[in-house]
Amino acid sequence: MREVASSAELGAATDAARQRGAGVGFVPTMGALHAGHRALLARARAENGFVVASVFVNPLQFGPAEDLASYPRDREADLAVLAAEGTDLAFLPAEGEVWPSPPEIRLRVGGLADRLEGLARPGHLDGVATVVAKLLHLVGPSRAYFGQKDAQQLAVVRRMVEDLAFPNQIVACPTVREPDGLAVSSRNAYLSATERERATALYRALSAGRDAFRAGRRDPGAVEAAARDLLEGAPGVEPDYVALVDPATFEPAKQAEAGQVLATAARVGRTRLIDNVIL
Repeated sequence: MREVASSAELGAATDAARQRGAGVGFVPTMGALHAGHRALLARARAENGFVVASVFVNPLQFGPAEDLASYPRDREADLAVLAAEGTDLAFLPAEGEVWPSPPEIRLRVGGLADRLEGLARPGHLDGVATVVAKLLHLVGPSRAYFGQKDAQQLAVVRRMVEDLAFPNQIVACPTVREPDGLAVSSRNAYLSATERERATALYRALSAGRDAFRAGRRDPGAVEAAARDLLEGAPGVEPDYVALVDPATFEPAKQAEAGQVLATAARVGRTRLIDNVIL
């Protein structure tokens, strides 16, 4: 595996791969790599001749009171994961390489940012869209891989690619979970042992909502209530939202239907976690 830190080196390597006829697969990450990232990398490896992964903690998607400074970073562990998963090129830029100065031109997400994570974290989805757009431009992949756990982010990236005619295919990969159902996440590292156990309430709540749908409930409020009741009754868990939404627009569902996203966010201790299931 080759490691590069500059956009010029990145571009030269991906150009050479394309000239050899290799399709380029891309996995953008913020590091602190875990089993979910491994699944993205494995899918990229299976579907492409050349795999690029980036590790970059993007400051544009953190608010003033959020955890940019304390976000988990472990360069050597990340490189070991990338190498083990057969990554060809690891792009590990400094902040000044991606943003030599604060960008004057940024993408602004429309209605998709007016609900759920967009409301809870103002500017977050704009920051995601802006950095993903730049990384897609720098890498030029045939396919880019994103996890379903960040379902609203996935919807934003898909819409951005569609609206701006990016020549990249966006591939969604299922959420990877621990044996007890907790979605793997870099932020799980913030949880104490007790909080880690309490955090399983998110998936149990979502499962209760999905079970209500499977049992025939078609009123979105009833599906949401089944999840919310369990979450609100869980000790040490402070719910933010439970919402049944359209997977492309994240507008509230008018009637519960297969394929919709049941999403939740909650705070466990000082850590804010998100999760979702697809009906």
